[in-house]
Amino acid sequence: MGSGSADLMDEHQDKENESSSKDRYFVLLLVLTGVFMSVLDGSVVSIALPTITQYFHVSIAQSQMIMTGYLVTITSLLLIFGKMAERMGKARLFSLGIAIFTASSLACGISTSLEMLVLCRIFQATGGAMMFSISAAIIFLAFPKSEQGRAMGYIGSTVAIGSILGPTLGGFIVDLLGWSYIFLINVPIGIAQMLLSAKYLKIEEKRLIGLEADWIGALTLITLIVSLMAFLGQLSYGLAPTPAMLLLALIFVLSLIGFIINESREKAPLLDLSIFRYPMFVLPSISLMLYFVANLMVSVLGPFYFEGVRGYTASQVGLIYLIIPAITVFGAPLAGIVYDRHQFRYLAALGMSIMSLAMIMLGYLASSMTTDIRLLLTCFVFMGLGGAVFQSPNNTELMRSLPITKINIASSFTATIRNLGMALGVSLSGLLVSMQMAQSGYYGSISEASPLILASSISDVMMIAGGLCFMGATAAVYRGMRSE
Repeated sequence: MGSGSADLMDEHQDKENESSSKDRYFVLLLVLTGVFMSVLDGSVVSIALPTITQYFHVSIAQSQMIMTGYLVTITSLLLIFGKMAERMGKARLFSLGIAIFTASSLACGISTSLEMLVLCRIFQATGGAMMFSISAAIIFLAFPKSEQGRAMGYIGSTVAIGSILGPTLGGFIVDLLGWSYIFLINVPIGIAQMLLSAKYLKIEEKRLIGLEADWIGALTLITLIVSLMAFLGQLSYGLAPTPAMLLLALIFVLSLIGFIINESREKAPLLDLSIFRYPMFVLPSISLMLYFVANLMVSVLGPFYFEGVRGYTASQVGLIYLIIPAITVFGAPLAGIVYDRHQFRYLAALGMSIMSLAMIMLGYLASSMTTDIRLLLTCFVFMGLGGAVFQSPNNTELMRSLPITKINIASSFTATIRNLGMALGVSLSGLLVSMQMAQSGYYGSISEASPLILASSISDVMMIAGGLCFMGATAAVYRGMRSE
């Protein structure tokens, strides 16, 4: 190995994997259910916002706090809980996360005011962060080395399905049962998880006897993530600087500098900065970030294209966007099996290359309003295939690139950059499409733009997303070269 990190891990991993969980498939099911619930609840609310807004008689800006509060909280706490797992233990932290998530889901469903609902969503995100932060680490340790690629592939499938299926599933639940049931449906699932985890969620792990709390690191981390995500939200409205935007940028820069200085001096840092000395960890992280940025750009703008240009209904668009998770749920584990057996170091690069070509072709075809829909759907098929081929080997390489003693930070950091990538993708999609429409002389709302302007602007942004995937593929190729 070019960096020597794999050599460093061999002895540790062999010992860990000799005692891989005999109930590992129950562990896998429990963890994936938790991941699915936490990811799903980050996106399922979007479809219910109009109903909730009307129910509580509030503005859309106020009701959006239901989503932003959840996303900011879960992103801010991932690294913190990854560190806490070293003291509490991964299984215990995950079980506590299930309990908090389930109880707060019930509270969300019976909320009598918007303020109560937002507060309960923050608690719900706290439980979700507990589960999500160490989910990859639990699965990685529960499986022997020969099965890790396939197991990590299931995480990629679950995240993809949860993020894309959320709005579709939320629409059916709201129409049939009402908005409160998008939260209440978590309760029986969570209770079943708690009962099963008490019996099956047992993994071999060493916990630290004492753990110094890095309170300054935690505070500055939360500050920098909250300010960054608020800044990205402001940026999505345009590049023109506003006092709020400048203030958020200043807070972010200062808190980032403070965080780096504190973590470099702290004896027990929240984020061990030494992980960035491992190129075999940094390069897959870059690829993963770019993957989610590009995916969210297509996910956000695609519905505007299909509805505004092609005249499809929301349910028809939802079916189109089921193509990617449908392929990923089967393709990612298969790609993981291939990786486990052959250890092909360029498999992640191949997946990102397929994604890049599919997105560029999608953008090119979308520029015409008369393109055969079957060609557009073919692009979605290849996007699903590319994502499936990329995720399993990339996630496995991420977890194997660090010493086993740093597996908690690898898991929580990966979850953090995944969420940040999604947030950045949402903001960039709004910013870039506004810029493209402005070049056409249109400065109004995207929902009122003409089909011609929509087709031209969105197609350009989709090709930009393809370019980001190409950058991710380049990082993956370089990673493969260093492993020779």
